[in-house]
Amino acid sequence: MGTTLSYTEIELIQGLQARDEKLFSYLYDHYSPALYGVALKIVTDDASAGDVLQEVFIKIWKNIDRYDPSKGRLFTWMLNIARNTAIDSLRSKAHKLDQKVQDVTSANLMYEPQLAVHLSVDHLGLTKVIEGLPKDQRVIIDLAYFKGCTQEEIAKTLDIPLGTVKTRMRNAIMQLRILLKQL
Repeated sequence: MGTTLSYTEIELIQGLQARDEKLFSYLYDHYSPALYGVALKIVTDDASAGDVLQEVFIKIWKNIDRYDPSKGRLFTWMLNIARNTAIDSLRSKAHKLDQKVQDVTSANLMYEPQLAVHLSVDHLGLTKVIEGLPKDQRVIIDLAYFKGCTQEEIAKTLDIPLGTVKTRMRNAIMQLRILLKQL
């Protein structure tokens, strides 16, 4: 018969401060669902919430010495870290770009005169073809060909190396060729 480990709040704090990895694993197993829920309510995207959760536990591990029991319970402290990390994620450059970069399939592009190029793209049937690309490649194609950004601008905007932009663009173009031949 297996025994279920349980720790008091003091034991959790002391174990974390002692850098006990087993205790940290216990903490993750027992508190990650609640912290993930907090992150998901703020960022509203499973992948982003997962990223936030990972960052939250890194912050807990690195900053446990900053925890002050006189200001509240450990769980409340961890919830605040989760909330603040999720909010920081929303404010980040990458998230703002995700909000600004609209998929080629977005209906409101059809009504924006400055983006009239999308009318001809849609007319050519490229919308469905571009949807077949992975998101990271779609974003680069959208920025380069529909928003007129240079590769250097894309690298700065996405905060990724120029070489990564070039590789993704080359891969996207090769994939588009394959997809277009299938039509």
